Amino acid sequence: MILYTLRCAHDHHFEHWFDNSGDFDAKKAAGQLVCPECGETKVEKAIMAPNVGKSAAAAPAPACTPMGCGGCQFAGQH
Repeated sequence: MILYTLRCAHDHHFEHWFDNSGDFDAKKAAGQLVCPECGETKVEKAIMAPNVGKSAAAAPAPACTPMGCGGCQFAGQH
């Protein structure tokens, strides 16, 4: 499944799910894409930014006590 942001000739934006990229082309050619706001059937794909996940930052290492390693609960783990 692919989610596309679509834009009608009146610049209304909306989203629609498709089975694949060819499904969009087939539905457009058949006139099956309709703007939910105004009913316009002249619909194109809107420019979209890719949905890129952000990686989680590594957790900072625990700080040692003034006694140095061996004196904290994380001794030998950092």
